[in-house]
Amino acid sequence: MRIATWNVNSVKQRVARLLPWLDERAPDVVCLQELKLTDDAFHRLLDADLAARGYEAAVHGQSQWNGVAILSRVGLSDVVAGLPGGPGFPDQEARLVSAVCGGITVRSVYVPNGREPDSEHYRYKLEWLEALRALVADGGPQLVCGDVNIAPTDRDVFDPAAYVGQTHVTEPERAALRRLQEAGLRDVVRERWPNERIFSYWDYRAGMFHKDLGMRIDLILASDPIADRVAATWVDRQARKGKGPSDHAPVIVDLDEAPDGDIGPVVPPPSRVAKTSRLPQAKSDPRRQGGNKSD
Repeated sequence: MRIATWNVNSVKQRVARLLPWLDERAPDVVCLQELKLTDDAFHRLLDADLAARGYEAAVHGQSQWNGVAILSRVGLSDVVAGLPGGPGFPDQEARLVSAVCGGITVRSVYVPNGREPDSEHYRYKLEWLEALRALVADGGPQLVCGDVNIAPTDRDVFDPAAYVGQTHVTEPERAALRRLQEAGLRDVVRERWPNERIFSYWDYRAGMFHKDLGMRIDLILASDPIADRVAATWVDRQARKGKGPSDHAPVIVDLDEAPDGDIGPVVPPPSRVAKTSRLPQAKSDPRRQGGNKSD
């Protein structure tokens, strides 16, 4: 089974990239984030094309911001939209959808950005992560896939010095992510590639992608029975290239067998790597804090 997660940064803007990618990579389950569409708008836009490819869709959408979905061609049942008991801002946002796919509980998550340390957005992020931890602690074979808006360690950003004072790297955020994993989840990409340079997000500005100045904030976390089945893990950097890409690349995990082989953590590898301690975000725009425009 091939499972992928991808923050598409507006599914409407990414249709011309998403559908060919589904044809090329042939994932069995896909978790999408940042749809920026209501449920009805998503279904009008994509249902026919997805059905032609054998996919069912569980969608928890929201206009303008947020929105998550699960696409599956191995079954889709027990769909739950939202985070039970989770906080709102002030109302609950469309940041989680869960479903059973191929006998596995799959959760597509879009963790709040946090914007600035110690802000109300930041506190909301920590509360949301604690509610997610309580949900996954119930156990069972499960996958938590998505944009967690946290770089787990310093090796998951291009230059730790560049992120001092920013969200995504603070100790409370990382501690919240560790607590989530301690509920029985393993970071299968980092587990398989413990020392390699791996990013999944690159700011659109300042040539950050071409210089490979990014962050690893899109994770696939698996419970033991699923993690033990992992045959390959990789970031599909090819999907970040070309015209009209998302600022995130898909993260892919193959269970039981690896159709493309154990091909490395990043495909294809970056052609040019630069080192810098500067971030391109404008200080006047709080949505750009942490080098990540996602909210």
